[in-house]
Amino acid sequence: MKTREKIAMGRRRFFGLLGTGVAASAAAAFATDAVADSETEDERRKARYKETDEVKTYYRVNRYPS
Repeated sequence: MKTREKIAMGRRRFFGLLGTGVAASAAAAFATDAVADSETEDERRKARYKETDEVKTYYRVNRYPS
């Protein structure tokens, strides 16, 4: 009977330490510093949409008004 109690306590301790390790690693992942955006004001305002032949074909085939 005593050996069973030792095994159960060992398993509980193992899972307790495992849970603590997971929580610590999750906390470390959120503790990173934020990085500022490297785009300039002009780059943020530039046009990103390009109406290529593939886009025109997509609109034509799916009957979207152009």
